Amino acid sequence: MSKDRKNVREAALELLEAVEKNESYSNLLLDRYIEKYRFHGPDRALLTEITYGTLQRKQTLDYFLAPFLRKKIENWVRILLRLSIYQMVYLDKIPDRAIIFEAVEIAKKRGHRGISGMVNGVLRAIQRGGLRSLKEIEDPLERLSVATSHPHWLVARWAEAYGYKTTKEMCEANLIPPLQTARVNLNRASVEEVIEKLVREGFTVERSPVIPEAVRSRKGNLARSACFKEGLFTIQDESSMAVAYALCIQEGQRILDACAAPGGKTTHIAEKLEGTGEVIALDLHPHKAKLVRENAERLGTGQIEAVAMDSRDAGAHFEKNTFDRILVDAPCTGFGVLRRKPDIKYAKTVDDIHALKQVQLSILSGVSGLLKPDGILVFSTCTVDREENEGTIETFLQEHPEFEPYPLHVPEAMESLVDGYRMQIFPQDFGGDGFFIASIRKKAGKA
Repeated sequence: MSKDRKNVREAALELLEAVEKNESYSNLLLDRYIEKYRFHGPDRALLTEITYGTLQRKQTLDYFLAPFLRKKIENWVRILLRLSIYQMVYLDKIPDRAIIFEAVEIAKKRGHRGISGMVNGVLRAIQRGGLRSLKEIEDPLERLSVATSHPHWLVARWAEAYGYKTTKEMCEANLIPPLQTARVNLNRASVEEVIEKLVREGFTVERSPVIPEAVRSRKGNLARSACFKEGLFTIQDESSMAVAYALCIQEGQRILDACAAPGGKTTHIAEKLEGTGEVIALDLHPHKAKLVRENAERLGTGQIEAVAMDSRDAGAHFEKNTFDRILVDAPCTGFGVLRRKPDIKYAKTVDDIHALKQVQLSILSGVSGLLKPDGILVFSTCTVDREENEGTIETFLQEHPEFEPYPLHVPEAMESLVDGYRMQIFPQDFGGDGFFIASIRKKAGKA
């Protein structure tokens, strides 16, 4: 192992250390490490698998590891052991002897003989004697927490809100890698044409059973396709695609997307306007507003104006009662996207939930005066927490009597999930992200 060229397991260890030290998002770091160390093909796939897998199952791995540790160890050594146990337990194609050899070599390089001997001893003891059973944990919520690596407080919170069965299904679904999905730009091509082109490029794709203009990838990263570069589709989760339907868009409308980046919903809105109307897309950060512009340019949705602005201040920059539709895809804990960002479940706290609810309410209040009477406002999040979702929109309605619930419109395949003016999607429902959407209307004559 040369000093300037790390192998996959060294890179995974370094990456996981960075996630813990800097509270960085694993998905962003992973792309950086793949590029930094020029991983391709099987190496790229293995780095992705062992990084995400070790993160996803951290609590379970620590439970397995605990009986073998008799004293405190350095954090990088613990991560190395987690990484190795993950491969031994969950990856069938790699022989234990290769996993142990690699771990010991890394320990020698990073530490001293005592550390490499300890790593070798622990892993060989596991190889010989196996691991303790999760059945030893008597409390059902604690067992579910450890078995699926979700913090106990979060499991208990979900169980109280949705019941044990739904919580168990959600926790188990969060361990399954998500399918990549894409939304076809119907202004440029039909779904059939895009599927045909992608198959010719070597991808394995199928039509989405949930969203009429979506496709699912069974093999291949669609973002590397020629179709993507040509602006024939954009990468977006199926749950997220339902938002544009909820807006009940009509040609020629002026629509505000208050929290727009990276622009998936923004461009979907523009596509549904079919070249008419106007979309004002706001984001707090200039580089994210630029990302919205780049996505709009690639997809050819020219009626989007992306502006770097705190949407809580939007009332001071735009005239009152001038937007036909407003979307608030609000900042949230992200508990609906744990399959994509597993580190979130270890980083967020109850205090974050309370704080984010207040941010959501301030954004809703900041943009509410801009909506025309009889206009529709859609509130959405990528979380499954009731306080952030139902709690936020119910509080807003209580504080703003000029608004009322409005029947939620979604694609036909999702209609069974709708509860009047709102919908909570769980990751186990159809394999999409956990997501919440609510539709409200400003009463006619209420300026």
